[in-house]
Amino acid sequence: MDRFPHAANVDFHSPLDLSKAAAAVLDAEGRVSGWGSSAQRMLGHSPEEVLGRPAARLLAAAPGQRLSTLCKLCKGHKPRGTVLDLCCRDGRTLRAAVTFSPLAHRGAAATVVVAADLDTLRGWEAQLAMLQGLATESVVGLTIFDTDMRVVWGNVSTDLELAGIAPYIGRPAADLFPEGEFISRHHPPDEDQIMEHVLTTGEPIMGMHYRGRAPADPVREHVWSCSYHRMVDARGELLGLFEESLDITDRYRAQERLSLLVRAGKRIGASLDVRRTAAELADVAVPQLADEVLVDLPPAVIEGRQPPTGSAPGHSLLRMHGRTPEEFRTSPVSYPPSSPQAQSLATSRPVVDDAPPGTRDGTGPAASHCCLFVPLLTRDAVLGLATFRRSSNPDRFGPEEQTLAVELAERAAVGIDNARRYTSQHAAALVLQRSLLPRHLPEQSAVDVAYRYLPADNRVGVGGDWFDLIPLSGARVGLTVGDVVGHGMHAAATMGRLRATVRTLALLDLDPAELLTRLDGLVAQDSECDADDGLGDETLGVTCLYAIYDPVGGRCVWASAGHPPPIVADASGSVALSALAPGPPLGLGGLPYENVELSLSSGSVVAFFTDGVVEDRHTDIDSGIDRLAHVLTWQRCPLEELCDRALSARPPGPQTDDATLLLVRTRRLGADRVADLELPPDPAMVAHARTDTERQLAEWGLADLSFSAALVVSELVTNSIRYATGPVMLRLIRDRCLLCEVSDNAHTAPHLRRARRDEEGGRGLFLVAQMSQRWGTRYTASGKTIWAELAIP
Repeated sequence: MDRFPHAANVDFHSPLDLSKAAAAVLDAEGRVSGWGSSAQRMLGHSPEEVLGRPAARLLAAAPGQRLSTLCKLCKGHKPRGTVLDLCCRDGRTLRAAVTFSPLAHRGAAATVVVAADLDTLRGWEAQLAMLQGLATESVVGLTIFDTDMRVVWGNVSTDLELAGIAPYIGRPAADLFPEGEFISRHHPPDEDQIMEHVLTTGEPIMGMHYRGRAPADPVREHVWSCSYHRMVDARGELLGLFEESLDITDRYRAQERLSLLVRAGKRIGASLDVRRTAAELADVAVPQLADEVLVDLPPAVIEGRQPPTGSAPGHSLLRMHGRTPEEFRTSPVSYPPSSPQAQSLATSRPVVDDAPPGTRDGTGPAASHCCLFVPLLTRDAVLGLATFRRSSNPDRFGPEEQTLAVELAERAAVGIDNARRYTSQHAAALVLQRSLLPRHLPEQSAVDVAYRYLPADNRVGVGGDWFDLIPLSGARVGLTVGDVVGHGMHAAATMGRLRATVRTLALLDLDPAELLTRLDGLVAQDSECDADDGLGDETLGVTCLYAIYDPVGGRCVWASAGHPPPIVADASGSVALSALAPGPPLGLGGLPYENVELSLSSGSVVAFFTDGVVEDRHTDIDSGIDRLAHVLTWQRCPLEELCDRALSARPPGPQTDDATLLLVRTRRLGADRVADLELPPDPAMVAHARTDTERQLAEWGLADLSFSAALVVSELVTNSIRYATGPVMLRLIRDRCLLCEVSDNAHTAPHLRRARRDEEGGRGLFLVAQMSQRWGTRYTASGKTIWAELAIP
């Protein structure tokens, strides 16, 4: 069986070859004296039908023309060729190419006639012309190697590439391109191995990419697409192999540029970090476009500020070089006004410099062959300069490569500008966070606190949750936690407004339900204004919980506007969810808010939290509350440790909601730090109140405050007895300061005013304000309480 059946279909013999063409012999009178089997196959006439008969009968022409035509062709001393129409036995006319060759044999004249189908001959001539073109005019290089893989022949294209094939005849294939290499991935990288594979298996290898420098053009690197085929003769014996090579340098580089741009689109600017973006540019461009990439930026851009304007180009830049942020090194650099770098920055155009950059700015190796300087441009300004440096590749940056470098620089500039803007916004967000959330909660005698604040948007660092601890009169403390729908800057801004509003209302000594009612009205007004301005509805659906704890009696009162109720772990270790029915979220209106009162023992732990602590996309809020309650069973642990335990118990993975946790451990003020005195509404009791105050301060070791405290108590009790109709209560509390409180059943509030010289009264509250560090009035269900705080020396 023929191992190479495709070889039998290829025949390069001429159709007029005697082994294939129809042949006949004519005598001197033009009669057929010889008729070959090939002639019979072509025309169908048997020898018996044509031998001895005039050959003119076989011509498809008029009878008069047949003989004259035949005589002209037979009379001559040289071979003649022409095109004749021949008659076939079946009546067809065959147009054939016919050659008449005179033959003299022993004095007898004869003519040998050879004929072939004209179309077949034209096809063979076309094939011959094609082969001739491949050998002399084709851009495809053809090289023939023998079985020892030595050069046998090369066509004109190969000669041009190799500056003459003759010196390489008989030499190994490796001598053609001693420094070249295959860059295809699916075959052996060695040319000898490829040829050996083709010779041994007969399997052609096609489309191999080979990179190297041709002897005729040693400066420019070329890329060829090479294919290898085995050659066998008609008998199937091995002759060697031939190589087809096509210079695809331009196409290959265009494909490389396209793939590089695709890679750049995926990688450059993927991070919002200036240094990482510069590293991404270097990683994409090296080594395909350059051997090294340097990025020079002003310090302002790196720090997230606007690039400087009006300064000299190339003045006070920071150079970053490296392919990863970890490898990046930063060093200051400046460019003289006459340098190509300064020219590129001044003109906003790329500049190619073939001189070693070390001779210009002293910052690069003198071994560099070529540098391309490309400004980093945005719509607003020039951010900096990118330097593409070649040291091992001697090729100059061509127009296509300059265009590619500009495209990469544009992508890098966009990424750097985005990173700069993000850095600026992130810094602003951090400032906003520090201003909106409490940086340090004030120490209180009433409670110990610990807190955690984890925004869902970790990049910006702020969210819509808030918490606060607000010192109130009477050693009491206000505690609040809230949640604004959404994340980021808008939610943070809304949160800041609400936190400030809660703090302002709390300082009015409103009870929790009253405070939420007023806050609800303010939120509803803000929502209407935001809707009119097209700013959205960030303030809708806000939840808030507000509580007041009084350490004197251990009484805690709280109310909720759509917020989860707190979890209480008392000193005995039992944990329970507060029986608090939340009212509607702020801004929706409708149902009223109600207070819930609870007596807390000293050492109880109360957990105030937002949804992000107990709820996520994988677990419901009830499971989260049970998880937090289980953590609070270790309520004797330090509060900081409890916070860490509570947040570490959350499911792993990214969180979709801000999480805020505020843990409070309650304290009580002992009876030895509180003194109460009930006074009837008799002016004579003022002296009694002053005397009891001085005695109590002496017991507490605060005799130095006796004069000031007695004067404050005297004025407050006098006002209450003058305007009240029932008994007056005096309370002294020794805390971080001395608290003096006078309560009565009147609801009228005293006002501080400046008395005229001729007035006998009106100076009491003025004296109270001068002697105390703070004073104020709070209202209760039965009346009011006027209080004053005196600093303890």
